[in-house]
Amino acid sequence: MILKLARKSLWNRRGTAILTLVSLAISVALILGINHLRQQAKESFTSTLSGTDLIVGARSGATNLLLYSVFHIGNATNNISWQGYEAIAGQRQVDWTIPISLGDSHRGFRVVGTDHNYFEHYRYGEARKLEFADGAAFAGVFDTVLGAQVARELGYAIGDEIVIAHGLGDVSFSKHDDKPFTVTGILEPTGTPVDRGVHVMLEGIEAIHIDWRHGAKMPGRGVSAQEALQADLKPKAITAFLVGLKSRMATFTLQRQINEYRKEPLTAILPGVALAELWDVLGMVENMLIIVAFLVLLATLVGMTTTLLSSMKERQRELAILRAVGAHAGYLFALIEIEALLLAFLGVVLGILLLWLSLLLLQPWLASGFGLFIAANPLNAEAFWICGGVLLLAALLALFPALVAYRRTLVDGLGVRL
Repeated sequence: MILKLARKSLWNRRGTAILTLVSLAISVALILGINHLRQQAKESFTSTLSGTDLIVGARSGATNLLLYSVFHIGNATNNISWQGYEAIAGQRQVDWTIPISLGDSHRGFRVVGTDHNYFEHYRYGEARKLEFADGAAFAGVFDTVLGAQVARELGYAIGDEIVIAHGLGDVSFSKHDDKPFTVTGILEPTGTPVDRGVHVMLEGIEAIHIDWRHGAKMPGRGVSAQEALQADLKPKAITAFLVGLKSRMATFTLQRQINEYRKEPLTAILPGVALAELWDVLGMVENMLIIVAFLVLLATLVGMTTTLLSSMKERQRELAILRAVGAHAGYLFALIEIEALLLAFLGVVLGILLLWLSLLLLQPWLASGFGLFIAANPLNAEAFWICGGVLLLAALLALFPALVAYRRTLVDGLGVRL
């Protein structure tokens, strides 16, 4: 009975109730969304690389090396000579290495020069191996394997030809159009930056740059694709490489040897440690976003409380009539609390639906623009705790108008004031 009365009372004041509901839904969606994006981004970053003991690049910070070598964000400070790579790869502690060469792109997607070890030893998530949705790994110099997102967004299939552009811009006027690549494989979706990669052989990277110097094609000298195949395509330098060891006990020993390598300045990092450092840097930003979202939610709930308080004077006669027909003061107290909880509950439900729809719409943009693969379902244990906290906070703030209703007397409501 009291629930029905509370529902009808809100409907009678549906104008202000709807406005309060909309603002509450937006606030709930905001705080749940920030929490969900924070968790998903961390999981996405963490699951990108598995089973790799060291990442080696030119001398730079650990975070920068992690970002450009694994997440393909930013640029390397320098390259690693092929001789330096071979010297480290030949160490007895090393089980496998995956060389990576960056610097070119295809219609906004990064080109990743590598070798067959990439498909053999690269792991993500819970040590999951890369699988092919169609085709197979590259076999020739001008073959390419596309990530799932590249193939899906650009509509490529096995046998299609693509042209690689020089540099990393979405639009480039410096293209290696005289040496096209043929799609031989398309990878299964991984939910990692691998999906956004155009993978080619290291020799292919050398071949397309054989007649280029200092970022521009040499005037008056053109080398065809067939002529390039006859040349020495042994790589001269790479951007970074991943290292897997025979025993993890040798990790720190080899890391120190690489960092002290005298022939060229190199940096070896542990992926897990570098990732922890990255999240330490971002931790303050995360906390600030959550605080801002909480303050927005609090302001909305305070606004709801103010609305209930301001309606008390208009509802004096309504409350007095309820008292006159036998409703005790505690009943009125409970009525106001239930109204506030109904608004809060509906706001939470609408907020979850709003967030869910927003995530469905934003998923492609977040993946293509930031390499973040966000699940559309925002509900988890922490989200339920947040929703419970919203209801509890709404109940606490509603105590003020509920106490006002509790103290209203029958005479105060029915008495005529001149």
